Amino acid sequence: MDKRPQLVAICDGKVTDTLQNREQTMQDFYNDMAIDVLARTMWGEARGQGTDGLSAVACVVLNRVKVAHEHGTYWWGNNIIQVCQKPYQFSCWNRSDTNFKKLQYVGADNVYFASCLRIARRAVIGVLDDNTNGATHYHADYVSPYWARGKQPCAEIGAHLFYKLVEG
Repeated sequence: MDKRPQLVAICDGKVTDTLQNREQTMQDFYNDMAIDVLARTMWGEARGQGTDGLSAVACVVLNRVKVAHEHGTYWWGNNIIQVCQKPYQFSCWNRSDTNFKKLQYVGADNVYFASCLRIARRAVIGVLDDNTNGATHYHADYVSPYWARGKQPCAEIGAHLFYKLVEG
């Protein structure tokens, strides 16, 4: 009789040790993290833009992940968490941004963040329609970043202009 300890996963209060269940549990854990990071990104970037604006930010993240997968990798990251937290890509994650501290403490009791969580769940499971026409970049309509000069926006949603600068 083998007395060595075995690694097991606890899923819904039940102990399981099948590899398939462990992999599913790990995927669920990653999905929960991705949903949280994406929702915080949406909240930090577009909480005053309504559901269309929030969805648009999520779509830009998803479009960047798609580009990375089609290219094998990309400098901004290969998954939702990497793309959202790549330094200087989404300003709410910059430590100098006033939203950085706020997005760490916001919870589901905040009506805007609750909406972000719902949209992020749809994004992660792949049922969010792309309202940006494939955009990989955006900026607020009151700024003019160098990378947008001479480019035509592919969508204007809320107070943001969206651009498809990288083909997937």
